[in-house]
Amino acid sequence: MSASPRLRAAVVSIVIFVAFLAAWHLATRGSGPVAQMDPEYAKLMGATATQGKSAMPGPLDVAAKLYEHLRRPFYDNGPNDKGLGIQLAYSIARVGLGYLLAVLVALPIGFVIGMSPLMNRALDPFIQVLKPISPLAWMPLALYTIKDSSVSAIFVIFICSIWPMLLNTVFGVASVRKEWVNVARTLEVGTIRRAFTVILPAAAPTILTGMRISIGIAWLVIVAAEMLVGGTGIGYFVWNEWNNLSITNVIIAILLIGIVGMLLDQILARFTRMVTFPE
Repeated sequence: MSASPRLRAAVVSIVIFVAFLAAWHLATRGSGPVAQMDPEYAKLMGATATQGKSAMPGPLDVAAKLYEHLRRPFYDNGPNDKGLGIQLAYSIARVGLGYLLAVLVALPIGFVIGMSPLMNRALDPFIQVLKPISPLAWMPLALYTIKDSSVSAIFVIFICSIWPMLLNTVFGVASVRKEWVNVARTLEVGTIRRAFTVILPAAAPTILTGMRISIGIAWLVIVAAEMLVGGTGIGYFVWNEWNNLSITNVIIAILLIGIVGMLLDQILARFTRMVTFPE
């Protein structure tokens, strides 16, 4: 019985996807010859002018180009010509490192703030001032001080990842049932042991929800950061292909960005379900 709703949802998703592809194909297909002109001039003008074909590539064009990329995902022909596998690897590595640094900073500080009303009131003004600042606003300062575009991108990922994790950790720790904490105190459980045996398991679903939000924001920001700093990464690939007027590659990159983002989100969603138990 539990599989039936999932099956119905999958069928609806497939129908929507097929309908989208069909509409995309119909919207971009050629309408036949529309002009008679010199063959050499027609070659310069391209299919848009000579066949009435849309300048936007259709799903078959994107699929054919994607197949080419998947056949050689890790080729390296120079600074501006690398395979999609290499570009994605650079982006995932930057996101992973910046995100890990944010975890190492946000979780301990969030625990301290959540367990101490004094620290909560003292640090809240600083958090509220820094949290709304766009991560990309830090990029010029990072480039000026660090003087390395790749490390600057990692710093931006760190900045954008830290706030959802920090705030969710504070909320999760502060929201642990007082009865559980009081029982631990009655049993003379020390502060450190109480944090790991009582508070952490109770706050884990909220903490992982913050981590899940952070990974989505981090993957969102890395694309924009790489567009600014250039060099390597899926964000730079999008910008470079736009400069080359290769809309097909831009669409492929957008598709891969979405798929990788979904996979990262689902990994953390899986961990969240693992630590969530009914009371």
